[in-house]
Amino acid sequence: MKVTPDLTNCEKEPIQWPGFIQSYGFLIAIDPVAFTIWQVSENIEGLAGQPVNSLIGQPLVNLQLGDLSGSLLHDMLVIAMRSGTPEAFNPYPLKLHGRDWLAIVHRHDGALIVELEPTSQLYGGLSKPLHTLLAQAMSDIQRSKTLAQLLEKTAQQIKQITGFDRVMIYRFGEDWHGEVVAEAREEHLVPFLGLHYPASDIPRQARELYKINLVRGVADVNEPRVPILPVNVAQYDRPLDLTHANLRAVSPVHIEYLSNMGVGASMSISLLYRSELWGLIACHHYSGPRFIDYPARQSIKLVSQLLSTVLEIRKDDEDAEVSGRLHDNEQALHQQMTADWDVVQGLTKHPITALDLNEATGAALLFEEELHLLGDTPAPDDILTLIDWLKNTTSESVFQTNQLPNLYAPAEGFRDKAAGVLMVVLSRQMNEYLLWFKPEQIQQVSWGGNPDKPVERTNTGDVRLSPRKSFDKWTQTVRNKSLPWQQVEVALALKLREDLLQIVAGKANQIRSLNEQLRLANEELEAFSYTVSHDLRSPLSSIKRYTEIYQEDYGHQMDETARGIFDRITKASDRMSMLIRNILQYSQVGSSGLTRRLLPISEMLQQLREELLMGETARTITLQIGETPDLEGDQTMVNQVFSNLLSNAIKYTRPVPEARISVRGMQSNQEVIYAVTDNGIGIDMKQAGKVFELFQRLDSAASYEGYGVGLAIVKRILSRHQGKVWFESVPYQTTTFYVSFPRRIS
Repeated sequence: MKVTPDLTNCEKEPIQWPGFIQSYGFLIAIDPVAFTIWQVSENIEGLAGQPVNSLIGQPLVNLQLGDLSGSLLHDMLVIAMRSGTPEAFNPYPLKLHGRDWLAIVHRHDGALIVELEPTSQLYGGLSKPLHTLLAQAMSDIQRSKTLAQLLEKTAQQIKQITGFDRVMIYRFGEDWHGEVVAEAREEHLVPFLGLHYPASDIPRQARELYKINLVRGVADVNEPRVPILPVNVAQYDRPLDLTHANLRAVSPVHIEYLSNMGVGASMSISLLYRSELWGLIACHHYSGPRFIDYPARQSIKLVSQLLSTVLEIRKDDEDAEVSGRLHDNEQALHQQMTADWDVVQGLTKHPITALDLNEATGAALLFEEELHLLGDTPAPDDILTLIDWLKNTTSESVFQTNQLPNLYAPAEGFRDKAAGVLMVVLSRQMNEYLLWFKPEQIQQVSWGGNPDKPVERTNTGDVRLSPRKSFDKWTQTVRNKSLPWQQVEVALALKLREDLLQIVAGKANQIRSLNEQLRLANEELEAFSYTVSHDLRSPLSSIKRYTEIYQEDYGHQMDETARGIFDRITKASDRMSMLIRNILQYSQVGSSGLTRRLLPISEMLQQLREELLMGETARTITLQIGETPDLEGDQTMVNQVFSNLLSNAIKYTRPVPEARISVRGMQSNQEVIYAVTDNGIGIDMKQAGKVFELFQRLDSAASYEGYGVGLAIVKRILSRHQGKVWFESVPYQTTTFYVSFPRRIS
């Protein structure tokens, strides 16, 4: 029988609660109020001269660790706690058996955690004074002209500071596999530069901890872990959370992994980009233990933070340059289509074409039953067949993939031209589509050993994935993939679609057939609205009213189960009423009259801010209003547009400690554009096609209240005003919705 291992075992390991520390130090967990001992590491028994069990529950002042008295620790902690932030004064120097030791203190998981660790002098110290090495490292980082040079110099300086045999800078890919992009090593070691390592080598929960603990180390891989006793904190009936503890022992699986590599000691230093993990500085020592004390670790942390800042600045500059160029090209395309009053002419017959909207090498426009090609594309028949497949594969208005042959087998025949495709639907009814293509990027990926973990069966018969035992270079050829589509590329494709549809809608001779369909649809919608209003709302109100009357008269006779059922009926009635109101609101946008006049937007936004923030007093929200040019439109509908956009911004920034929302307007001769920006959960551009569809909820918004109507109403209102709505978003960073109104509505 084939054995299927559980690939999530490593992901589920509770590494923040190991119940063990490394052997080079001691740990004491203390009640932060009473200063009594909750837990201690087992190795304290040798210092204290008495069993661990006898220490638990005792006042700290009674503890005697060799020549270090508990009263000294107690007084030190009392002073530290008075400051309110004892962590700010780490480390606390002290003497133990006549040698220099350090106490590192922090509060977490309801406990005051004290870690005692030696200084580097006990382990040989550093090759040069720390401040000299640190100054040189910071100077090299600032002087480096290229990213490759920056990473190489950083690896060399970290090697000098730490004395490790090998220092690698390890960058994560989109799928969380890693690549060694810089390395400093002893000459006799085999180089790892350019090698890749699978995502499973660093599980998800370990990556999350790397975002909190910027510097982590294993001083001696071969030294047994020291248990913390008692095993569970009495208040929680589980081990103590050691997320922030320097002494925290690492996973036995990770120790096995390091042992398989022949590593005697290791240290990992996090590199962050916009608070997310960009990569790691991985340090390996093969010739025995290697301990780096707290001051040196803090200096290394400073180097990593400086490097992270430089990475962020350089990446932002590169992204801004590309984004600015592509945005300028999109604006030029819009102007060309408007000036020519012709979609095909505007997109294909000027120096700037649809091919300049992104990094694609080919594009195809199927419009009015004609196929127009730009750049290097598959054959026309292949494109038409691909469009037929896409029509039956996705119902969304935007589709993207960078591995088309893996989804659509015929694409293997033209993967040299289109291994990646970005498609926007212009009109399903008219069979009109715009596509961009990226060619296959054949890669020879060199892995540090076969990335597939070996499967082992334990003594109990369970199946586990064990760490790899071979790390010899293993080369894999990756095919059928193109460069990925960037967020800005998808956002601009969506914006171009809105521009194009606006122009098409303005050409009366091309939309006569649509007008008749729209008239019939509006009649059906009005009939439906009448049915909802009269045939559904009245009986629903009766259900709720009679339920409440019955509860009022007989509620005291009901048991708890019956009362719960009646409560659910009432709540379900309220939800149904809300849904009916949303449907009516959506239908009325299309059928109600449009009263147009010049609107004072500043006054409207100020009033909305007061109303919307009134119910959010428990949160920190900054809602900034910038320039507010007036625009022409229906006051009720325009007010609803801004109300929906601002309500969404407030709702989807709830997970953020400090919500930042801004509204700013700008105007040109043709239109007035407003942008509503927030720093909430954001939108994955892969789901961009769902955003303005009625009753469509995105995966990221599933836990928030709503029915997927608000943005559909916004789009419907903008259509009534002959305007546009689009957005740009980077998940968990920033989202901006744009709405544009013509300066003169015809």
